[in-house]
Amino acid sequence: TPANAVKAGGYYSESEFDISAFNSMRSSVAEVGRSCIHADYRNGSVIMLLWSGIAALMQQHGFRYVLGCASVSLRDDGVTAAEVWRLASKMLKANTECPVIVPRHRYPVERLNSELPARVPPLIKGYIKLGATICGEPAWDPDFNAADFPILMDKERMDPRYRRHFGLD
Repeated sequence: TPANAVKAGGYYSESEFDISAFNSMRSSVAEVGRSCIHADYRNGSVIMLLWSGIAALMQQHGFRYVLGCASVSLRDDGVTAAEVWRLASKMLKANTECPVIVPRHRYPVERLNSELPARVPPLIKGYIKLGATICGEPAWDPDFNAADFPILMDKERMDPRYRRHFGLD
């Protein structure tokens, strides 16, 4: 929550991104962190359970936005990250209303030119299905050897079907 971010010295996302583009909306932004889900259970049902809890928090505190980082491992030489970056590039061009945030330690996206087939990870796919937007280039997280993509969910842009499902109307 914004109050907890102040107590902690800022949002975690601020350690990876310059999020000053969100300054005017900070009071209505909740942040989500890493999700650790056993590989056998990484599916749409579990993602929906996570979002049920997030939606309850949004409703209870009146938050409009959810901000977070979606990590994509680079252990496959960036093949999956390349697929996510292709999707992100399309989203950035299509959604000009979303503030673009800039990574502090940019992952060189020009190196993500793999044409090998890859699937977007279920967590990111779930975010996008709900209506979230990837709102910038990935940051490089050397501790986890990952490309971290900034994700923003605007309750007002959420798929109406899910907004109703989660009681956010």
